[in-house]
Amino acid sequence: MEGLTKEEVKILKSLTRPRRVQDFLDAIPINFEEEGDTVLSPRRVLRENRAHCIEGALLAACVFALQGRRPLLLDLTSARHDDDHVVALFQEHGRWGAVSKTNHAVLRYREPVYRTVGELAMSYFHEYFLHDGRKTLRSYSRPVDLIRFRSRGWMVEEQNLWYIVDALNTAPHTDILRPGQGNALRRADAIEIDAGKLTQWKKQKLPD
Repeated sequence: MEGLTKEEVKILKSLTRPRRVQDFLDAIPINFEEEGDTVLSPRRVLRENRAHCIEGALLAACVFALQGRRPLLLDLTSARHDDDHVVALFQEHGRWGAVSKTNHAVLRYREPVYRTVGELAMSYFHEYFLHDGRKTLRSYSRPVDLIRFRSRGWMVEEQNLWYIVDALNTAPHTDILRPGQGNALRRADAIEIDAGKLTQWKKQKLPD
């Protein structure tokens, strides 16, 4: 099935609901990319037991594909001083939700209560800020359906999946702010900033 082994399929198919996919991803250590940038396939995430946001989204999309759902990714793009974020989309009862792999207390799982993808994307706006409180979410993509990459074996690829990053970057995006609106935004306050600094996984110091 899509090149996955029986053991891999068993693990992924045990994640029968989106919330279980999220719980599974939360237990995987964050990928700090200590040896360089990566875009690991779901197979490599399972084997190496590490993932950052797009790698977690890819694994979630893989699970959804095995369930007969569309494997959809959503790209959230930021101002140049911040990092983009990628989540896996799903639908329940006609409403949209998202599975999100992050190391922080914000930009996390979204319950399937949103009427549109745009509404879901906007739910991240007030959480998306820098350490000085500047809000940086600027656009969101049209959902990228990974079914188009089926022939490339994205679920089990041993090389980094840069072509999926390219697909996200080149997908049509919807701007959130009007020109000049960014300067008028209120910054996150001190308690929000402190909450945003919470992390689940700490970077391990390398031995001398």
